[in-house]
Amino acid sequence: MKGFVSFGEVLLRLSSASGQRFEQAHALDVHYGGSEANVSSALARWNIPSSHVTVLPEQETGRAACQALIKAGVNTRYVRFHPGRIGIYFLEQGNAVRSPKVIYDRYHSAFSELNPADFNWKEILKDAQWFHWSGITPAISQAAADACRDAIHIARKLNIKISADINYRSILWQYDKKPMDIMPELIASSQVVVGSVRDFRNCTGINLPGDSTFNDSAEKIIKQFQQLEYIAHTNRTEHDANHHDISGALWNGHEVYYSKVYRLQNFADRIGSGDAFMAGIVYSLLNKKSPAETIEFATASAALKHTIAGDVLLASADEVEELTHSTEIGKLLR
Repeated sequence: MKGFVSFGEVLLRLSSASGQRFEQAHALDVHYGGSEANVSSALARWNIPSSHVTVLPEQETGRAACQALIKAGVNTRYVRFHPGRIGIYFLEQGNAVRSPKVIYDRYHSAFSELNPADFNWKEILKDAQWFHWSGITPAISQAAADACRDAIHIARKLNIKISADINYRSILWQYDKKPMDIMPELIASSQVVVGSVRDFRNCTGINLPGDSTFNDSAEKIIKQFQQLEYIAHTNRTEHDANHHDISGALWNGHEVYYSKVYRLQNFADRIGSGDAFMAGIVYSLLNKKSPAETIEFATASAALKHTIAGDVLLASADEVEELTHSTEIGKLLR
């Protein structure tokens, strides 16, 4: 079976305990993850052969990050180790009316200073049927953007399916390029894209008013990016830091399919839920699920991620399927 390949930075995450502000914390929880790597980790758990391509620092934190990928079942053959530092982000957990907060410390990481020539994408992708990238990678540095473009170019030549989670993060675009300078070309080579109206507005320049519906947005997006086969996104209503409602929508070129709504209260961790959603889309399409089944599986994956601390969805495909059918929810399993 041909496999799935993702490309992007792996970060060290340091987070405060639930209810604690950083100024109260005497210890921080350690996790490793990254948008694209989280997708590969979920797919590996679901028996999709998955590889992640990245650059890590040639020291203890880099090796620990690599071991986290290996533990998740991800192939790390094409991980490169260079001198430098690991990118870090700090997560202060929210509570009730206090919102969670992320602080990045990732500039000049080993990944941001990679050499695009170090990656032989023809070799890396020779046994792949799917390549995945996110909008975070081209935001990090020109070198990362160039490597991402090179990978997409080769994937197209090899007729490999390409997916993207646009993931617009304004705070990350700190070098001399803007999203509009880079993102439209990369999106134009992708067939499966996850993104919100805000993502598409900032990364494509398409005129999408703030009150645009998903249907309206999909119709406008496809006029500019006619190669797109699927567009998906999640809807999230935040009642407070501990109570969210989420649902999903998927456009397949003909109509929009909507998932059920999950009401999530007192959940463990929202970080990585979008990556779990992306993994659910990929897994479903690889397994020839219908559009209705695909959006239900993807949204259930995102909902389950909220119950798990850390960046990665630690749930089997069977557990996700059970949730889509509303069986065994909250029951003692024995």
